[in-house]
This record gives sequence, C-alpha cells and structure tokens, in this order.
Amino acid sequence: MSAAARTVRLHPEDQVVVAKRRIPAGTALPEEGCIVREEIPAAHKVATRPIAAGEPIRKYGQIIGFAARPIEPGEHVHTHNVELREFQRDYAFGADLRPPVALAEDLPRSFLGFVRANGRVGTRNYLGVISTVNCSASVCHFVRERFPADLLELHPHVDGIVAITHGSGCGMAGSGEAFQVLARTLAGFVGHPNFAGVLLIGLGCEVAQVELLREQLALEPGPLFRTLTLQESGGTRRTVDRALGMLREMLPHADAARREEVAASELVVGLQCGGSDGYSGITANPALGHAADLLVAAGGTAILSETPEIYGAEHLLTRRAVSREVGEKLVARIRWWEDYVRRNGGVMDNNPSPGNKAGGLTTILEKSLGAAAKGGTSNLTDVLLYAEPVKTRGLVFMDSPGYDPCSVTGQVASGANIIAFTTGRGSCFGFKPVPSLKIATNSAMYARMIEDMDLDAGTILEGGAHIEEVGRRIYELLLEVASGRRTKSEALGVGDHEFVPWQIGAVM
Repeated sequence: MSAAARTVRLHPEDQVVVAKRRIPAGTALPEEGCIVREEIPAAHKVATRPIAAGEPIRKYGQIIGFAARPIEPGEHVHTHNVELREFQRDYAFGADLRPPVALAEDLPRSFLGFVRANGRVGTRNYLGVISTVNCSASVCHFVRERFPADLLELHPHVDGIVAITHGSGCGMAGSGEAFQVLARTLAGFVGHPNFAGVLLIGLGCEVAQVELLREQLALEPGPLFRTLTLQESGGTRRTVDRALGMLREMLPHADAARREEVAASELVVGLQCGGSDGYSGITANPALGHAADLLVAAGGTAILSETPEIYGAEHLLTRRAVSREVGEKLVARIRWWEDYVRRNGGVMDNNPSPGNKAGGLTTILEKSLGAAAKGGTSNLTDVLLYAEPVKTRGLVFMDSPGYDPCSVTGQVASGANIIAFTTGRGSCFGFKPVPSLKIATNSAMYARMIEDMDLDAGTILEGGAHIEEVGRRIYELLLEVASGRRTKSEALGVGDHEFVPWQIGAVM
C-alpha cells in the first residue's frame, strides 16, 4: 500500500478504489488513469473504469452491488448509484480448506488465567448478581451498588461485582425458540469462568424460573452459587439484605483464586465489529483476522458472529468449512434470517446503518465482505445457535443479530472470555465480566477517541505497518489483557449495561 497514493486498490478486478483521505473534484489519480469528477469523502469509493447499468460492482474482487445507472470513471460510487440485487454464490463446501498458519517461535503461547474447578479458564475474577427476569433487575443493581466498597478493597483478587440484568424473562411461552434462547443465555452467564461465584435472583412467578435454570445447569447451591426470589424473601429490601449477606460469604472464597499460567488454547475470543466504516475491511478487520489465525494456530478458539453482517460473504466461509455438514448449517442460518427479516417487513439491506453509510459503506454485501475478514483464513470448524456452548476449538460461527450488545451477549454466553472489537466510527463499548479490546480502523478516529481505543490499525492505511504486523500485536495484546492488563473500557468503567439477550418471537 503506497503512502503517496490517494486511494487503495484491493483487487485487480475491482472497478472502484477507496479514498485514503478526502479527494477534491478535479484531482488526477495517475495510478488509476482517471480524474475525480466530484469530491470523494474519506473511506468512500471512486470508479476507475466505466460501469454499465446493471453491471456487478466489485470490491475485494467480490460483488458489493449493481450499478443502478451508468457510472463513469472518476464518479463517486455510493447509495445514489448502487443497488442490491439477488445473485448466485458458489458455496463449494470445503473447497478452500488450508493448513493452519504457523505460529512464530517468538510469539507467546500462554497467559495467566483463573482455572476453575471444572477446568474452564477465566480472564477475570468477578462475582455476579444475575436476574432471571426484568422484575428482579432493580434488586440486582441495588445489591451491586450497596455492597461495601471497603470490604471489596480487602479482597484484592476479586475484580468486583457485576449486575447482569435484562428486559425479558416473562410475557413469553415457557417453551420453544424464544425461551430456549433466553435459557441458554442465562445458563452461559451463570456458568461463565469469569465469574468466581454467582447469585441468581428471580421474582418468583416469572416464566424463567430460578429452579428451572438451576436444574438446566445441574447446579446445587454451595459457597459460590446461591439463589433467591423476591417473593419468598419478603420483597425488595429484605431480598437486598439477604443478597448482601450471601455475597459477603462468597467473597473470601472468590478472593482465594489466583492467576496461573495456562496455554493460549484456553483463550476464546469473540470477534466483533461495530460502527464500521470503509476502512474496516482494509485495516482492523483483516488484522484481527490474522490475530485469530495465530490464536487458532496456538490451539485457541475464535467466535465469528453477526449473521446479517456476513450476508453475501457467507460463501467465503462455506468454502473453508471442515465438512459439508458444517457448511450447510451456516447456509441454514442465512435462510432462516432471510425468512425472519421477511416476516418482520424488512430486507437484509436495512443494514448497514446511517453511520456505516456516512463512513463509506454502501450495501450489506460490502459491509459483510469487510466484516467476514475478522475470521481470517482459518478453517470453519462449527456453526452454533445463539448462546450455544462452544464445543470445538478453532474458528467457529455463532448465529446472532448484528446489533453489537446482543451479539456479544451471545458470544460470552457461548464461552468467549475476551472480546476483540473493531470500530471505524468510534464505538464506546465494554462488556462485564469480559474485557473488550477496542481496535480503531483509522488513525484520525483513534487520535480523537484515544481514551476509548486500545490499538490503532490505521497505520496500515498509510503504509506504516503491514496487516500481519498489526495482527501479531493484536494477538500479543489479547494475551496481555487475558493475563490482567486492563483495557480502556475497563479503565472507564464501561460494561455494566450491555447485557442484551436476543428476544425472538411474541411478547405476550
């Protein structure tokens, strides 16, 4: 990538290039043999050759849309002259399987984690107060807020108390898809290795009963797992008092945990992007993809998600599926989403968001091609339902909406013990009890929001760093954070309100 060039060409077959910075009208692009006809905003696309009406428009060598009218060289290519149409994708299951990336000798292969009694490894050591239903949410927050800070300070090996609350748990059927999603999500958090202990609090008459969840987890009450309901405890104040007493009893047990060296194979990284821009698929996402490849080479697990944001790029993943069965599972989720969106009066191109479009992304196909780059080049070993526990190592896909808090909630429930989050527009995001590493796609936003961003991948754009070099740094930083280094979002205290289980179906 030339530092002097004003644009980035991603594939020889592309009819468009991406502006590295704002390009005024009349500017010559000698490397592309054309003159810019109108101002091109940074991260947006400019045509470099004539494109006929109806012709597929390519970026990354892949179709991102179709010309809504003839487009001349030098024209701005965006929502005003690009449209989405159906087109065939070649799923070619397993055609692009490849050996894993080699892990260089100088890269770390371990981190310091909390090994739990069941063998799972945490990257943080929290106590959790989890509500089964919205009706117990306030009590959970009261408990967290009223727990004596001085008592926590006497137990320095405990990272704090997290209240996990949500707006569901009742007004729904007690069986079926919607209930199963919520039950899997809550179960994933109750058993998450970043919690040393959990207090589960319900109202008492809700659909998502405390006892039902306890039975699903096969957990018996003990020093690090307790349950309460407001109705049995005598109401709000008495429940809070009882809960505070239970947490006091849990605290010394949680404080006894110590970090110990474990293999990098115990790291489960949720791959996420939010507030994406035209640089996401050029800098941060492929760099994170390389980091994911390195983690997989070390025996670890990377979870790619956001099904609406791989739409149109799913064929790049099915071609790397370890079996036809795995590839077909991904296609089945794509078909489910097409039906789900249709039933609710939408279209798949409702995504990208206005902010994505302002940042240079035109269609869901273009956004998806950039988002899929987070998955690197590793083989796809499994496809999971939302919040379904991870069963295989390597690169896995978990079905979820593209809405970041909802998607990350599912990834953490599935077992992610750290999140790597890329952003171009500047998402301010954290997610307790799991640390979230924020990676900026461009240096201007990184400088503007440096208190929220952990790493600048924008150096790739100006030729100052290679994708592989930044990917190595992300991999190293993931292990450092897993070992206890605090992220920017943790330092700011962000992450108490991002638990958003996916609500499917009727609310009654």
